[in-house]
Amino acid sequence: MTMLTALLILLLLSPACLSVTVSSGKPNVEIHEHTDAVLSCEFRTEKDQNPRIEWKKIEKRVTFVYFNNRFTSSYAERAKIDGATLTIHSVSQKDSGDYRCEVTASEDHVTLGEATVTLNVLVPPHIPSCDVPSPVFVGSSLELHCKDKLSVPPATYRWYKDNKGLTSTGDTPYSIDPSKGTLKFRSISKLDAGMYRCESSNNAGAPKSCVAQQLKIIDYPLNLTILIAGAAGLLLFVILCCICACVCRRRGCCGKNKKSKCPSPYSPPPPHPTRNLKTYKPAQSFMI
Repeated sequence: MTMLTALLILLLLSPACLSVTVSSGKPNVEIHEHTDAVLSCEFRTEKDQNPRIEWKKIEKRVTFVYFNNRFTSSYAERAKIDGATLTIHSVSQKDSGDYRCEVTASEDHVTLGEATVTLNVLVPPHIPSCDVPSPVFVGSSLELHCKDKLSVPPATYRWYKDNKGLTSTGDTPYSIDPSKGTLKFRSISKLDAGMYRCESSNNAGAPKSCVAQQLKIIDYPLNLTILIAGAAGLLLFVILCCICACVCRRRGCCGKNKKSKCPSPYSPPPPHPTRNLKTYKPAQSFMI
């Protein structure tokens, strides 16, 4: 028993025990925007009664929050420290991130201890931006967009037509993506006309909705139909002309070899001019 007691005393007096220890009672803090965030930090030293306390925000680069017994400029008017616990008043989304509490006790064997606290600031939904193009021709594909870029956690979306919530199933002519806020129509019809609005929601506050916008569905106008038909007819005519030209060229009836390869109707040569011959009289023979 005497040896065990001596061993315990030796362990208690060993240099490893003469060190600063730092911890946080709540390493993950999740609060709403515009409230106070309390980042707890508790420490214990063996010898040093006046350790140095620092708070840093860990981002792409480390920035000081509390250094040399005072707050840096961006926190000077809205933060306080109690012991080593940091309180930030009226936080916003830009305050979210990882914070590190560092306690330096120069008289201890291990002089530095630290603890990290993660702050997540919740932002309630904002009024989303809604994109409802109008008018739209019958039979066209259509996609409506809804976005709330400020809410934390990211909002989910729901679409309404004439104040009735839309639900996407296999039988509906549209599909809805609640995470992206899109409402897609494969082929729009006049039955789809109405007042459309979108609602964003998350667990940080009440849902917010954009102002309803009217979606108009119209038929193609007569003059446009005639124009499309005329353009189609002209295109068909050009295609037929190209086909005829290609066939003619293949048969050798077009271009430079036309005279040599294509048969031509026969035309007899013109008659030769007749000579003006005198009447031939045979020479008279004389009898001797």
